[in-house]
Amino acid sequence: MQHLDLQVIDAALEWANAGEPIWLCSVLATFGSSPREPGSMLVAKADGTHVGSLSGGCIEEDFLGRIAEGHFDDALSVVRYGEGADESPQVSLPCGGILDVLVDRLTPDAATLTHLEVLHATLLGQRSLVRRIDLESGRKRFVEGGENGPRVERDGQIIQLRVGPALRLIIAGISPVSRFCAEFARTLGFEVIVCDPREEARRDFQVEGIEMQSVLPSLFIGAGATHAATAIVALTHDPRIDDLAMIEAVRTPAFYIGVMGSKRTSEKRAERLKRSGGLDDDAISRIQMPIGLNLDSKTPAEIALAVVADVLRVRRGKSRHEL
Repeated sequence: MQHLDLQVIDAALEWANAGEPIWLCSVLATFGSSPREPGSMLVAKADGTHVGSLSGGCIEEDFLGRIAEGHFDDALSVVRYGEGADESPQVSLPCGGILDVLVDRLTPDAATLTHLEVLHATLLGQRSLVRRIDLESGRKRFVEGGENGPRVERDGQIIQLRVGPALRLIIAGISPVSRFCAEFARTLGFEVIVCDPREEARRDFQVEGIEMQSVLPSLFIGAGATHAATAIVALTHDPRIDDLAMIEAVRTPAFYIGVMGSKRTSEKRAERLKRSGGLDDDAISRIQMPIGLNLDSKTPAEIALAVVADVLRVRRGKSRHEL
């Protein structure tokens, strides 16, 4: 499934190239319950045609109606939806949450097309950029930023939106934990790729919406399947799969690398990776082992939950003691 942000920018480019003004909108902040996270995008035309979502359907009808009525004519504006919005549309979200939305009205000129092309290339690329917007001056530019951290940051009139390739999870090897891990990650919007050369293991692995690769995970990882928004997890307890995957994973820009096993098993694996894999201490330190948050997990589903939660922790730039 195509990354939703990429679908939004594809539509924005198509409409802008056709000479139509567009409204590119981003969720800046959520308060209380909300079905869409900060950074979520929507693009719309004056006739109400749109791609993407701001709230999962709670506010879109009102928002698109206001565009049709001639609202949001300023180049940049911030609108609040939900309870407590004093100067913004009083639309109550069924979930009881509040959304702050950046509305960026773009005219179909050369500057807009260049801006959208950079967004498009970034979403298809290997690393993230930060889209920096000054609400007071209207200036918009792209700057380098770290890969991990919040998708949206605001300091007064300065808004910073992190954009980049879709989050990807490579699962090295099939096990009972792998299935739950794939299901959780897919639900959270990850592109999920499962690698296992064993035909019998693949035959019994049934998860919709994931990509299956019938090769050794190490070969797939080493062939350039990762970018800076990739997490790699090895979940089989089989050193022939897990260890080789880790040796290749530490040579990639993946933001999360982890392998399943007890503390004692992890200590033995670290010794093997140094002795047989030739990894140094810096490479070993990149590997989360034991993998996942310490939730005292027992069942495959609980272990998978701990793994995916830890992946999100690292992506959000949170240390363990902040949880």
